[in-house]
Amino acid sequence: MGSRFVRFRPRRQLTERPFFALVGVVHIPEDRPRPSIVIGRRIGYAIAILLVATTVVYLDRDGYGDDELSLVDALYYSASSLATTGYGDIAPATPAARLVEVVVMTPLRLAFLLLLVGTTLAALTERSRRDHEATEWHEAVSGHTVVLGFGTKGTAAVSAIASSGFPGEIVVVDRDEDALARARLRGLVTVDGDVTDLRSLRVAAADRAGRIVVSVGDDRTAVLATLTARSLTAGAEIVAAAREAPTRAMLRRAGADAVVTSAETTGRLLGVATRSPSVVTVVDDMLTPETGYRLAERSVRSSETGRQLRGLEDIVVSLVRDGALRAPSPDADDTARAGDRILYLENRA
Repeated sequence: MGSRFVRFRPRRQLTERPFFALVGVVHIPEDRPRPSIVIGRRIGYAIAILLVATTVVYLDRDGYGDDELSLVDALYYSASSLATTGYGDIAPATPAARLVEVVVMTPLRLAFLLLLVGTTLAALTERSRRDHEATEWHEAVSGHTVVLGFGTKGTAAVSAIASSGFPGEIVVVDRDEDALARARLRGLVTVDGDVTDLRSLRVAAADRAGRIVVSVGDDRTAVLATLTARSLTAGAEIVAAAREAPTRAMLRRAGADAVVTSAETTGRLLGVATRSPSVVTVVDDMLTPETGYRLAERSVRSSETGRQLRGLEDIVVSLVRDGALRAPSPDADDTARAGDRILYLENRA
């Protein structure tokens, strides 16, 4: 089934823009047939009704005057009778033909009329229906993921989030039409807006989001987007991408919980690749969401409490205890406790 997208007119408290400037800002995917498919079905129904009426009239072709009706005459009479009240040049003359007119043609005429009126009403009320559904979505959405920027980094981030099974919807905010089109093809909710604009983030319901990913290409834009997002919500986890290392501290101060430095990380991997190419292959495998190993995080299970980390079923890479990240050690304290979280390698093969 095809996807169709709802246009959302945010309410007055979400933005100060006039109504006409907000048409098409938000697109919400729906599991509904495309308009062309719906129209095609209705045309098919109309043709079917016309063919049934023509068949009924032609079978009783002797009851419409002195001359026997041809197939073209039956088609002409059926079309004019269904669409109008007829032109009077062909009319039922025998009692049997008149009975057919009352019992068969009248219900078919009503069905044809309802089909025509229903199509017209559906077209006229489509805008209101979309606005209503989008408003309901905005009021109900919570705990979702907002991705600010859908370039190369944003696309990869969405793939990783989707493969990790995070709950809730993913909402993409961007100004680039190509980026928004790619996001819509993946069935994502999109907001056509500036990632640094408070109003755009409100339309995306960032104040009720569970996670916010800042994946824009420019560091200054990333800092401003992070500041804007943090001003809306204190509870959401904000992860931001930076091109240069000096921006990391600025993003932290702006409110980011985690920062990924792309240029520095790439440089380190290039350096490692000159000495140990296989290490880079393993790291790339862990970052690829489809197959191989994946670095994942989970809470310590109750059955694992008190057990040595190296004795757990999963390959433990690191441990999060009291909010601090620590590497597993061979001493006596290297045991799992209630409330701990472990980072481990998960085999997706």
